[in-house]
Amino acid sequence: MESGEILLLDNVRFLEDEAVDKKPEEHKNSSLVRNLSPLSDVFVNDAFSAAHRSHASIVGFTTQLPSYAGRVIEREVEQLKGILTTMEISEHDSFVLGGAKPRDTLDIIDFMLERGVLERILVSGVVGELFLIAEGYKLGSTEDFLRKKNYTESLPQTEELLKKYGEKIEIPLDVAIETSGKRAEISVEDLPSDFIISDIGRRTIERYVEVINESVTIGFKGPTGKYEKEEFGVGTRVILRTIANSKAKTLVGGGHTLAALDKFNIDRDKFTHVSLGGGALIKYLSGKPMPAIEALKEAAKK
Repeated sequence: MESGEILLLDNVRFLEDEAVDKKPEEHKNSSLVRNLSPLSDVFVNDAFSAAHRSHASIVGFTTQLPSYAGRVIEREVEQLKGILTTMEISEHDSFVLGGAKPRDTLDIIDFMLERGVLERILVSGVVGELFLIAEGYKLGSTEDFLRKKNYTESLPQTEELLKKYGEKIEIPLDVAIETSGKRAEISVEDLPSDFIISDIGRRTIERYVEVINESVTIGFKGPTGKYEKEEFGVGTRVILRTIANSKAKTLVGGGHTLAALDKFNIDRDKFTHVSLGGGALIKYLSGKPMPAIEALKEAAKK
């Protein structure tokens, strides 16, 4: 290679020994690390989205080379630490949590409320439906769907969180269902329904917007419903636009959240921080170890 040239390699996921969870000391013997380390002067990790994985390309080089965090990881960690610190010391903060990964979302709720980080959790999506069941509501067809997908395996944790932190967790007041291809809204008091819940209703949206407007720090992860369909993107669209127009310190993240921002033409620059992480953001917000960051810290001690 000539001076100033850059070599772009194929996706490391194609390597047999890449996507295996091992310690850095074990990954240093992988073909990737053994072959590239002698050709390199330093290792720079800028893959925050993969920082929750203990894979060869993420942690293996940190035992062999001087290792540094890139600008993306630096910005993500600094912004997330700053926002969580603000949430801890402020009395008016809220986090809107939705999407279709209830186990991950419940871990975030558990960690943040146990640490006393948050004043209000506003739930929607699948986790919102689980909280409705935990509160004693029968959901009908939606409940059958949740059981089929094994989401109800998270019900014991949901019930425990509601028991411990019920005053801090706001659940939907009404929901939107699809009937004859159109959006219809019903109060949770009128459940169960033969139709699948596809979004939160307008009363819930108004309540969540009210809480958001009173907050000095706001987080959002996971759409409130099936935002891909225009008629069921109302909750996601209204709440994201409310957060975008807020003067509060704001955090949004997750793959579907970023897709929703693009779908609804919401300017990412309006938020304090837009995290590129999906699984990595979940791990960070759940207080769980981040192998990439831990490996870089260990490398810095050498």
